[in-house]
Amino acid sequence: MGGYWQEQDLELGTLASLDEAISSTVWSSPDMLASQDSQPWTSDETVVAGGTVVLKCQVKDHEDSSLQWSNPAQQTLYFGEKRALRDNRIQLVKSTPHELSISISNVALADEGEYTCSIFTMPVRTAKSLVTVLEAISAGRAECDLMASPSYPGHPLCMVGIPQKPIITGYKSSLREKETIILNCQSSGSKPAAQLTWRKGEQELPGEPTQIQEDPNGKTFTVSSSVMFQVTREDDGADILCSVNHESLKGADRSASQRIEVLYTPTAKIRPDPPHPREGQKLLLHCEGRGNPIPQQYLWEKEGSVPPLKITQDSALIFPFLNKSDSGTYGCTATSNMGSYKAYYTLNVNDPSPVPSSSSTYHAIIGGIVAFVVFLLLILLIFLGHYLIRHKGTYLTHEAKGSDDAPDADTAIINAEGGQSGGDDKKEYFI
Repeated sequence: MGGYWQEQDLELGTLASLDEAISSTVWSSPDMLASQDSQPWTSDETVVAGGTVVLKCQVKDHEDSSLQWSNPAQQTLYFGEKRALRDNRIQLVKSTPHELSISISNVALADEGEYTCSIFTMPVRTAKSLVTVLEAISAGRAECDLMASPSYPGHPLCMVGIPQKPIITGYKSSLREKETIILNCQSSGSKPAAQLTWRKGEQELPGEPTQIQEDPNGKTFTVSSSVMFQVTREDDGADILCSVNHESLKGADRSASQRIEVLYTPTAKIRPDPPHPREGQKLLLHCEGRGNPIPQQYLWEKEGSVPPLKITQDSALIFPFLNKSDSGTYGCTATSNMGSYKAYYTLNVNDPSPVPSSSSTYHAIIGGIVAFVVFLLLILLIFLGHYLIRHKGTYLTHEAKGSDDAPDADTAIINAEGGQSGGDDKKEYFI
């Protein structure tokens, strides 16, 4: 039995008849697909959204086993003549030892994908059927095929193929820094032909123009594109995205991602803890290495001394009690299988201008406030003393009237005692 192509004439009327009119079946020869008689074979199908698609699976030698249909989510639809999934849209068309055919009515875009026909021989053998769903929309796009219906003149329809999720190929293993990578992206099932774009994170990558090839069903297209760039260490762990742009997606994202790994030589830096070491303190010099792969070996040395120095904690060099003899320049060499990197740090235990601690800064602020208050008090005392000196006064005195005219002292005393009550007071006031 040879392979053959079958396509029905176009007869538009209802949406169901439109589906039957444009659905195409491409049969592959059993002699080509089945190296053994128990290898099942099937075909790819194209259907309009809302229509009905028939999936047919055949096998020459069933070996006393039943055929099974599964959907793209690997849920069993039918096992022989037994229904497995409760979906009234899916019905049994034919079940024999050599054939299992089912139909799916009211097809939606969510039904698109790869369906699997299996026969549970030893080993289990499978065949795939790719179902492509076309969306029927109002005509008016120049890039779509217009099909005028004799029954409904003036109401042409435009068949739009929903593009499949793209597939990225070309990445095999880790890359070394400055190597060039070439990635390919492909998506099938679109009508009109979709466009592909590349991104690295949020950055757009200039890829090759989209190449277009007609699918075997003659109604949809497969598009492909490639991108080439030189990788850097910043690209390690980056996601390269290939996105499909098509009117049927209505802005929805349909993309594939490929994460790349870049191998690069290490770098290192020395971090002191505490940041400003003083004599008598405990000091740790941490050698922090970065690279892919991460450095696994660290070697410490001091200029003018016999290397290497002993590491007592991971990649850190420890000084339990700093003294003047520890001053000098220290080097840390970080090594991986990609290479080595040496970092330096100059330790000066007798730093003449150590950075003040937070407690000393606090005391300085308090001292400044106290000095300011004392200064204000001194200014206040100076102004008060100056005021008192300029406004000097006398006290109120009472002298006896007539004492100045007395002939002698006894008479003056007598006059003073007797004349206090009735005499006039002599007063002095502040001027």
